[in-house]
Amino acid sequence: MAALSFTHNHQPSDNRRGGSHHHRHGPVVEEIEGLIKVFNDGCVERPPIVPTVSATVHPSAKVTAFDIKLSNDTWARVYIPDAAAFSPSVTLPLLVYFHGGGFCVGSAAWSCYHDFLTDLAVKASCVVVSVNYRLAPEHRLPAAYDDGVNVVTWLMKQGSNGGYSWVSKCDLSNVFLAGDSAGANIAYQVALKMSNASNLKGVILIHPFFGGEARTSSEKQQQNSKSSALTLSASDTYWRLALPRGASRDHPWCNPPMSSSARLPTTMVFMAEFDILKDRNMEMCKVMRSHGKRVEGIIHGGVGHAFHILDKSSVSRDRIHDMMCRLRNFIHP
Repeated sequence: MAALSFTHNHQPSDNRRGGSHHHRHGPVVEEIEGLIKVFNDGCVERPPIVPTVSATVHPSAKVTAFDIKLSNDTWARVYIPDAAAFSPSVTLPLLVYFHGGGFCVGSAAWSCYHDFLTDLAVKASCVVVSVNYRLAPEHRLPAAYDDGVNVVTWLMKQGSNGGYSWVSKCDLSNVFLAGDSAGANIAYQVALKMSNASNLKGVILIHPFFGGEARTSSEKQQQNSKSSALTLSASDTYWRLALPRGASRDHPWCNPPMSSSARLPTTMVFMAEFDILKDRNMEMCKVMRSHGKRVEGIIHGGVGHAFHILDKSSVSRDRIHDMMCRLRNFIHP
């Protein structure tokens, strides 16, 4: 990634993630209600269904957060626990996180991600870099994968280049990739592309977003479940908008050869009982184990897709607490 600049308090003003249009664009050709409309002329509308927030955190959060501009198209939000921020000798593992949203919606500035990752940085005792990558359909895959590889490569180079002051808080020999839903798919693909990096210690996949033309049992049974945020119809629409034009859901970015997962480092996969993706996620764990890979698969009962950012119920809070504990133990074995 050439000519990356470093700017504190970068304020995202990217109207490709929302905004309104005051003239006609022809008929709507693709839509996920409340999230995205794609018009015949290619115009895209993303209603602000989730509020975006600045990097400001309450002092009680025990985290320092700020945004960095990486290029004209990408930026990231950094979370550094105070234990490292104010102690010159302390370094912490680096966790690079990719948000979800079917490759088409979402932002590192969404309040739900900001709150979750603020909490994660403290409870898992790591520096978190939350990547704001390019979205489809304006930027179809592999744009998000390319952004992920570029950001991780740039971060890893900072150790040898002297880097920026905040990078000195990162133990760059101890790097983890993580994400939820489409962000977990990105983490998976970036890990495959960087599988030879010795400092990549693990991958954390939360409800990873994969698909295929043939339906699994969980896709059939949970396709319209009110207990989960992702429906089968929405999933299909995201894939039509994200994959190269004309590609089917058996494209390897959607339905990767399961043998490719054997190239991943140690992996943790979180699954949800009411998620349409559960069966695909379970199969991934099974295949990785068959190849002798270390994989920890966790199924949280009573919750659906992306519950950790979307569900505020008491059941969800209990599961989130369990997730945080497991993440800390994975990052600090």
